[in-house]
Amino acid sequence: MRPEAPQPVAVRSAAAPDPIGPYSQAIESGEWLFCSGQVGLDPQSGELVGGGVADEARRALLNLEGVLAQAGLRFEHVVKTTLYLVHLADFATVNAVYAEFVRPPFPARATVGVAALPRGARVEIEAIARRR
Repeated sequence: MRPEAPQPVAVRSAAAPDPIGPYSQAIESGEWLFCSGQVGLDPQSGELVGGGVADEARRALLNLEGVLAQAGLRFEHVVKTTLYLVHLADFATVNAVYAEFVRPPFPARATVGVAALPRGARVEIEAIARRR
């Protein structure tokens, strides 16, 4: 008989914007945390930050940082990220901002070019973390 799987628990952080649809900021299941994608929305105003893709990426990563912290985790616990870029030409700029938040051993990562993102964002970042 297989052991019973842990019941998923929604994680909610005031340091990240409220979801703009029927989803949780993150779901914790056992030692795993599955973070929904974050765009550069300011948690207080709910508006996309100005200043360009670097500022959007930084805000998205700060939002993820807040969700991770609510679950008692940090970026060092992140094992996989996915970046969605409207313009793949922004790769180097977003990569430089991303490097401000992660340290070796770096998480596995995929970067995907997309036609559009919610609220006119240019970058969205999601993460999977594991308690170590």
